[in-house]
Amino acid sequence: MEVFELAIQSIVEMDKAKAEEIAKNALSQGIDPLELMNKGFIPGIVKVGDLFERGKIFLPELVHSSEVMEAVSAIVNKAISTDDKGKVGTAVIGTVKGDVHDIGKSIVVSLFQANGLTVYDLGRDVPTHAFIQKALEVNADIIGTSALLTTTMQGQKHLEDELKKEGLKERFITVVGGAPITERWARRIGADIYAENAIDGVNKVLKALQVKRNLDAREEK
Repeated sequence: MEVFELAIQSIVEMDKAKAEEIAKNALSQGIDPLELMNKGFIPGIVKVGDLFERGKIFLPELVHSSEVMEAVSAIVNKAISTDDKGKVGTAVIGTVKGDVHDIGKSIVVSLFQANGLTVYDLGRDVPTHAFIQKALEVNADIIGTSALLTTTMQGQKHLEDELKKEGLKERFITVVGGAPITERWARRIGADIYAENAIDGVNKVLKALQVKRNLDAREEK
């Protein structure tokens, strides 16, 4: 469908006005907001990420595209029903303390929201206590942390250690991701999920939430 191609193009071209216009027009025409995200804007930002990884575009362009993505996400997310029945879980997400890189987080947030998760984005340079405090405040199911530098990876370990120390480890499903993060690192620090990329992360999170719901249902019986 042409509208999806236009949505992709607007993100790749970093055209905020065009992207917002496409989003508003598509929604006014009755196009499903989740479909608009999954087939239009999200493939657009994923394409931008791929171009960046291949050296076809540079950091300023990536940042600009992410800002455009955040703008259209705000428009589309308002159109997504806030009915709790449609929500599959709640996530608190952010970049760890000392790390000011939040490139790509808009992809993760948008994918989570498009798949029925309520997301609280804490931004970047987030201290451990802020993750825990917010997760408790909103009764989150998921705590997701991103680290883009090897020097800040310890922030993810610190979160796991604090959750164990406070007896909260079993309460939340923890997800770790970021350029230097590996499956081995996730296992080493005790994280529940390693997200190789945004799509991998959302798939694993949805699966983990289903398992959690099944276990809760059994306990209620």
